[in-house]
Amino acid sequence: KYIQTYIYVYTFILYTYDIHIEYIHMYMFGSGIIQTFNASSFHVRTNCPFTLTHFTHDQVDYDITTLRGDDGLLSQMEIIVNKIRTVVQIGGILVEKKRFGCKIILSLGLYTEPSLFVSLPYDHTYQHIFQYGTYTRLRSLLFPLSVTWHTLPAGIDTVMVELEQGFSTEMTGLCGQPNVSSNLFISVSQYSHFSTFFFFFQLCNKFFSHTMDCLQDRNPHFLRLCEENMYSYESSNYVRCSFFSEVVQQCRHNSYIWIIWRTLTGCAAPTCPGDLVYEEQGAAFVPSCSNFNPSHSRQNLIRSCVCPEGSVLNDQTDGFHCVNISKCPCKFAGRSYVSGDKRSTNCQTCVCQAGGWHCSENSCPPRCLLEGQFVTTFDGKQYAVPGKCAYVASQGLNWTIMVRFSEKYSSLHTAVLQLPQVLDHALVFWQSSMFVQVQTSFGMKIQVQMSPEIQLYITLPRNNPYNVSGLCGNSNNDTTDDFTTSTGIVENSPQPFALSWSVGTCAANIPPILCTDFHVMCSVLRDQTGIFAKCHDHIPADQFYTTCVGRTCNCGSHLQQCLCVALGSYAKACAILGVAVGDWRKATNCTLTCANNQQFFYDTRTCNHTCRSLSGPDPRCWSGDAPVEGCGCPEGTHLNQGGVCTPKSECECHYSGGAIQPGPVVIDGLQCLCENGELHCSKDCGCRNGKVCYHCSERPVNTAQKTCDSLGKLQAVAVTCESGCYCPHDQYEDHRGNCVSMDNCTCVYSGKVFAPGQHVKTNCKTCTCGQGRWHCTDEPCPGQCQVYGNGHYQTFDSKWYRFNGHCQYTLVEVRSRQTEPGVLPCTYVLEIIHNMYFPEHSG
Repeated sequence: KYIQTYIYVYTFILYTYDIHIEYIHMYMFGSGIIQTFNASSFHVRTNCPFTLTHFTHDQVDYDITTLRGDDGLLSQMEIIVNKIRTVVQIGGILVEKKRFGCKIILSLGLYTEPSLFVSLPYDHTYQHIFQYGTYTRLRSLLFPLSVTWHTLPAGIDTVMVELEQGFSTEMTGLCGQPNVSSNLFISVSQYSHFSTFFFFFQLCNKFFSHTMDCLQDRNPHFLRLCEENMYSYESSNYVRCSFFSEVVQQCRHNSYIWIIWRTLTGCAAPTCPGDLVYEEQGAAFVPSCSNFNPSHSRQNLIRSCVCPEGSVLNDQTDGFHCVNISKCPCKFAGRSYVSGDKRSTNCQTCVCQAGGWHCSENSCPPRCLLEGQFVTTFDGKQYAVPGKCAYVASQGLNWTIMVRFSEKYSSLHTAVLQLPQVLDHALVFWQSSMFVQVQTSFGMKIQVQMSPEIQLYITLPRNNPYNVSGLCGNSNNDTTDDFTTSTGIVENSPQPFALSWSVGTCAANIPPILCTDFHVMCSVLRDQTGIFAKCHDHIPADQFYTTCVGRTCNCGSHLQQCLCVALGSYAKACAILGVAVGDWRKATNCTLTCANNQQFFYDTRTCNHTCRSLSGPDPRCWSGDAPVEGCGCPEGTHLNQGGVCTPKSECECHYSGGAIQPGPVVIDGLQCLCENGELHCSKDCGCRNGKVCYHCSERPVNTAQKTCDSLGKLQAVAVTCESGCYCPHDQYEDHRGNCVSMDNCTCVYSGKVFAPGQHVKTNCKTCTCGQGRWHCTDEPCPGQCQVYGNGHYQTFDSKWYRFNGHCQYTLVEVRSRQTEPGVLPCTYVLEIIHNMYFPEHSG
């Protein structure tokens, strides 16, 4: 019997935000109902393999074939995209002959051993297979083609093929060609078992009596398809319900049949596992703790198992449990955390809230790393310098850090910090046997790894106010301008950028990483079960692996040393975050030997671990920098001046004058005892006459200014302190040894002591004693002209000279203030005569 089919065209539109993409669809359902891309609907009854569709696009072959079993359902479907073969069959999916199982949301009975399968989603180079409501979907990544199917315990009852509207190519197969009309003639066997079939004939008539509002003139054709679908499969609920379900889906919820069809046909709704509930038009992608708002569109409404309203699927645990969003757990590094749990590193703290991590701002200040030829800028950009030259590593307003590479190896030879003298001091000390710490007064810290080779770690203040530049970049949280050259332009590659910061000429003489012999040695960094694995979730090891290969490749004869330095760089990066990877040196044959009786630690701290720290506040504790590895003293011992770890009882004591060994000692006239690294001095100095004891080590004062005599002297700028007995504050020792106030201070003249208010006369002046000083006033003083011995003269103005003349002279003559011409006072006459006879002394 031959039946001419009717042609009906349906177009579905996908609404995604403001983008409208039209798709055309082909459906196959029931025991062989096929609705082509042009909506030609017919029934095919065969258990032979047949091609659903085949076409070629951009030289890529696409082929979908199916095989139907004796029960009317598809037993197998094969999808080939660019020679990648995917086979869908009962119990699982095969991709290139590899079997993969589906984590089907509906309990549809996977009767294959679960251990053989892995869960969807599955990603391949050319395609993606994932759960889509109660369906499974394969989406091609080469062409807008999707294949969606619904799996039952006995087989596949529904298949949908979707193509983008406007696609034009030669297509073969039962799906037909888009936009091409066709007449199809399908052979169908005669009906049998009339009595049984008559019941389902009545069911079809009753069902389609309620579909006139949506099918209209297509109603008679679908009624005929209903009869053909169930013929010889009357006992199969799968075949019957698959047909009715797809017709209802095309009628959608605006039809009355949408409400009554399950009651009318006896097709029960599928059951869902766990807490999930079934919806005829539910979300294809179920909201979960991992994704609260998956992609939604009209196209994504499909038969689905979803969580009750107000809850999401807890996909962080096994089973199908729905929880309130606020109760969603979080995952990190393979572990599950409940809401409210915290995880912290040295840089930030994260709290699990509603399935997501809410983290504080990164509190770690920006760091620049110079590890061999490899540089990590303050903003985190990584590159390699091209030449073994001298460079400006970083510079600010009043400081510069210069580095110079070894001429033989690709490692640093020297590092120099230049500071102007006007700045305060920089604290420099050994953090361990391997690291030196430099801390400047303006907050910049520098860690220098001294052995086995020099590496530099520069840390800027958190709120860096300085405009920095150099190999380390500019520290502005923007990696796009890290390659700003010394001339101010941003380069695209690291080589010209680095060369612009070289000092003098620089040749690119560091060879590129071409060797492959050292990948195995460095692979320990990426080993998922190795010693470094626990840090992988915090810091990806890929970049450190590449750096390791580069170091060992250009290392020369010190291969093991270069390997250990490279591994240590990753371990240090983990330690900065507070992630201890364990005894990685032992695991990689990188152990170190310590001198004297020191021991190796991965978190050595010198703060309060030296004998010097026992004598007062330890400035090493002010750095607040990350601990480093190296040799140090075991707990309970302290490092002495000789580099030996000793108990407190054997520690020397440090004070402003140097260091002394344990035991009693006299310092500045004080009886002192050095005990357990601390210096204890007697407070009793035997002071008398109201004096008190001063200890310069405790309270430095200018003891040179504690006497009345010092009040009249010019004092030095520097403080001079000598421990001993001195007058109390605001009192001074007078010339009799007593402590008095400044107003009661005595004075001395010609070896005699005068009390305050007493006065003396000298050189026509009257002087009065007050506050330890003489306060003098001038008075009229008579002149005196004298002649002594053999021609010695003193004028009225107290000038002395010798004149040996043999004539008669006028010594003095008194006249009025207005003298006659030619007559001068005594002083001037004698001076003129003197100059006449002794011209060599004139003037």
